[in-house]
Amino acid sequence: MYKNGIKRVIDFILALCGLVILSPIFIILCIWIKIDSRGPILFKQKRIGINKTYFNILKFRTMYINTPKDIPTHMLKDPDQFITKAGKFLRKTSLDELPQIINILKGEMAIIGPRPALWNQDDLIEERDKYHANDVRPGLTGWAQINGRDELEIQVKAKLDGEYIECISFLFDLKCFFGTIVSVLKSDGVIEGGTGSINIKDK
Repeated sequence: MYKNGIKRVIDFILALCGLVILSPIFIILCIWIKIDSRGPILFKQKRIGINKTYFNILKFRTMYINTPKDIPTHMLKDPDQFITKAGKFLRKTSLDELPQIINILKGEMAIIGPRPALWNQDDLIEERDKYHANDVRPGLTGWAQINGRDELEIQVKAKLDGEYIECISFLFDLKCFFGTIVSVLKSDGVIEGGTGSINIKDK
């Protein structure tokens, strides 16, 4: 009952409350991003949603507008050169993810779930299929995010997503939620140009 109904209701209510409460922070960040560099405030990117459907994820823009598109940050050569001054702070604090509250309200995402893969991350999508991790709404944060984030190789990340699928419950979501707060405060696992690729030796 929780997985198929209550979870979505809780997500909608919390996202709506969050949007209202955090609106002053949204306004401040929008002004900072606009002053800091040329380009739009929000960044849209095609991602994989529930049952491998597509949707556009929303983030505060953290990179210059000449950055190559649809390429994971870790695959860019010297990714730091593409990140704005405001973007470095937003990424370190994960505040760039706040606009995904809108994705949650629209039903494209959940608060807790596997992080949505890029539409062209075939290796990650294929690995997640083994654990049915593509069959649920992707999340703002999840079990893998409090166990390594950017440090995780794809096989490990997909396995952790599978563990989440097996254990979905209100209490487990709470554990992920509060674990995320701790990880963000400690900036655990945030590596520009980090891993997130297939380990050839394990294939």
